Amino acid sequence: MSTWFERNTHHVSEWSVEDLLALKGTQRVSLVVPARNEAGTVGGLVTRLRSTLMETATLIDELVVIDSDSTDATAQVAADAGASVHSSASIRPDLGTFPGKGEAMWKSLFVTTGELIVFMDADLVEWDTHFVPGLLGPLLTRPEVSLVKGFYQRPGQNGLDGGRVTELVARPLIALRHAELGGLVQPLAGEWAVRRSLFESLRVPTGYAVELAALVDTLALHGLDAIAQVDLGRRGHRHQDLFDLGAMATQILDAITRRGGQDREGDVVVLEQHLPSEEGIARRFREVCTAERPPAREVA
Repeated sequence: MSTWFERNTHHVSEWSVEDLLALKGTQRVSLVVPARNEAGTVGGLVTRLRSTLMETATLIDELVVIDSDSTDATAQVAADAGASVHSSASIRPDLGTFPGKGEAMWKSLFVTTGELIVFMDADLVEWDTHFVPGLLGPLLTRPEVSLVKGFYQRPGQNGLDGGRVTELVARPLIALRHAELGGLVQPLAGEWAVRRSLFESLRVPTGYAVELAALVDTLALHGLDAIAQVDLGRRGHRHQDLFDLGAMATQILDAITRRGGQDREGDVVVLEQHLPSEEGIARRFREVCTAERPPAREVA
């Protein structure tokens, strides 16, 4: 009997855009790019994807950038490049707003129409437009698959530049709590695709835990064969500094703890970090938001 890894691991070369267009039929595809202070990269990403997959081919029906409290020109640059741009805070203001990537992705459900949703990070510096058809391949060819994760080789020695939170936090958590997901090469990858019917049924952490939480909840609801992964080749992006990674790790740990039945009061964790200073050590107290949104289909 084949393993999950053998059955559900694909390569982007398995499908052509022409094949996927035929399989797509009347289904709509929404490409969503959550972005915060990515004016330097989001314009090129939108321009290339729009030209290749909306104008030359019609694999994407709408390209939406969700701007998450940017303080630079991210929104204007994305709009000038041809994206439909929404401020995360302005979508369903009656529901309030939280900072974070997951919040932007959850809010996207209220301004998109696709039965299939593809997510891409806005900070990519080394990538190609084949990421989108690669992620759509399993959804359009395998009805039992509802969530597709991308994986890729990173720049640097042995293709391992980056991925610190994956290797130091996410993968040990998977081994300890959800070993069935151990075959996922990059569980925190920002490039993934999902059926709307699944995503709107999930609780969504508002921060960086959104990717791992989606995998854990999909496993619980639909089993391991509802998840597939695709080798997308090579990818590079901007790295966050060590102290920002600490906040990301806190959000991921909280989300998995919640899914183990250990809820706690409040949606904020105070993370104490110690920074070198001229006086020796400076203590910084950082509020990390760990709020989660309910399934979108439950929101009136």
